[in-house]
Amino acid sequence: MTLSFFLGIFLAYMLGSIPTAVWIGIVFHGIDVREHGSGNAGATNVIRVLGPRAGLPVLLFDVFKAWLAVYLANFFAPDYYSQNQIVNFKIACGSLAVLGHVFPLFANFKGGKGVATLVGVILAMYPIAFPIILVWFILALISTGYVSVGSITSSALLPILVILVFREKDLSLIILSILVAIFVPLTHRKNIHRLLRGQESKFRLYKK
Repeated sequence: MTLSFFLGIFLAYMLGSIPTAVWIGIVFHGIDVREHGSGNAGATNVIRVLGPRAGLPVLLFDVFKAWLAVYLANFFAPDYYSQNQIVNFKIACGSLAVLGHVFPLFANFKGGKGVATLVGVILAMYPIAFPIILVWFILALISTGYVSVGSITSSALLPILVILVFREKDLSLIILSILVAIFVPLTHRKNIHRLLRGQESKFRLYKK
C-alpha cells in the first residue's frame, strides 16, 4: 500500500460525498430536499420537489462525480500494479464514490440511493453496456411510470449483459455487475414494499 493508493480512495469517497441534491436545494431554493417528497437526496426527489431545472443538473453531476472518481484512479494507482490490479483499484474507487453518495460526509451521512453514481461507475468501467441499460431504463420508466422499477430492473440487466451477452472474462467486472444487481434492490427496499402495496408514487417530470 502506498500513499497514492490511500489518496485515491480518500478522494473517491470525498467526491462521492458531494451532496449535490442537498446543496442545490439549500443554496438555490432554501430547502433541504431530504425534508420533502420521498426524503431522498437524489435527482428523482429533486425533480419531484423542485422540478427538472434543479433535478437534471443534480443527476448529471452525480453521474459525473463517480465517473471522475474511477478516471482519477488511473493517476493514483501505484506504478507496480498489474492491469488486473488497476481494474480492481478503479472498482474500489468507484465503490467508495457510491458509498460517499449514500453516506455523504458533508451532509450528516444521509444521502441518496446511489443509482446515479452507480451509472457513473458503469459508464467508466463498462461503457459498452451503458446505452443498452439506458434504453431499458427509459422503456421501463415509460411503461410503468416508476423510477424504482426502472432502476431495479436495469441493475438486474447488467450482469446478464456482462456475463451472457458480452461474455466478459474479467472476474472483477463480473463480480461488480452482480454486486450492482444486489445493491440497487437493497437500497430500494422501501420502494419495493410500496410497489407491492400499490403506494409507490409515479414519476412526473413536471409538478402539477
